[in-house]
Amino acid sequence: MQTVLITGGTGLVGGALSRLLLDKGYKVIILSRSKAENNAKSIIQSNLSFAHWDIKKQEIDIAALQAADYIIHLAGAGVMDKKWAAAYKKEIISSRAESAKLIVDSLKNNTNKVKAVISASAIGWYNTGENVHTEEEPADDSFLGATCKLWEESMEPVTQLNKRLVKLRIGIVLSKDGGALKEFMNPLRFGIAAILGNGKQIISWIHINDLCNLFVYAIENEQLHGVYNAVAPNSVNNKNLTTTLAKKMKGKFYLPVHVPTFILQLMLGGRSIEILKSSAVSCKKIQDAGFNFQFKTIETALENVVKK
Repeated sequence: MQTVLITGGTGLVGGALSRLLLDKGYKVIILSRSKAENNAKSIIQSNLSFAHWDIKKQEIDIAALQAADYIIHLAGAGVMDKKWAAAYKKEIISSRAESAKLIVDSLKNNTNKVKAVISASAIGWYNTGENVHTEEEPADDSFLGATCKLWEESMEPVTQLNKRLVKLRIGIVLSKDGGALKEFMNPLRFGIAAILGNGKQIISWIHINDLCNLFVYAIENEQLHGVYNAVAPNSVNNKNLTTTLAKKMKGKFYLPVHVPTFILQLMLGGRSIEILKSSAVSCKKIQDAGFNFQFKTIETALENVVKK
């Protein structure tokens, strides 16, 4: 039985991924800051355990690291969790750089059997525009582009330690348990389909089941290395996503309302840039590597997410 060590394992993606790995017969160790919480959670399932790490103190449970065959690195402060004040922008960057440094240094300085590291990144790497973005493009010169570039570069040294490295640039994750879709669903509880800005901005999305399967695919297929876009084959514009979701949730009983750009800017500050960004991203590279998406269209994805 092989063991997967996960950073960020208690988040939306990490939780779903942990359950999938356990179902597939892997042992899972989740790195967490809370020692007391870890001990309580470890009794939930025999093949699931928690281990301590502290990014700021650059501390990690070495025994957990040495038990791992694979590392999945998801940790990092949420880009949309808070307004982009200077202090939080610094935290977004430092949480990624410091966690990567801890992983790299720990692998370098301790004997281990880790075969591969699968690291999250994001499609914030790409600029806005009408072109379909592929993995070869340089990072955008925006805050998110620079953050993703640092995120990916900070994990690159593991390749010098003879570890296979896969970096997944993740799109908007669709899940019934939270994340971006929750923000689209909230107004619909009152019958309002909130179309953001002009609604024409392209959203490159992925169903959480496909994303979790993609992480497992990256573990199990040794030919995978380097960067892959983790997005579904068919991007969709904001208006289409919102109205499709409205029809799935409310049938004909909803009112489409455009939320003006300036309102979003007032509410979200710098984060509105990400909300209003239009970015069509290609998944051809990962498809050519043999990965098959279960949810290829927004209709099938949302049908699954909102079903009772």
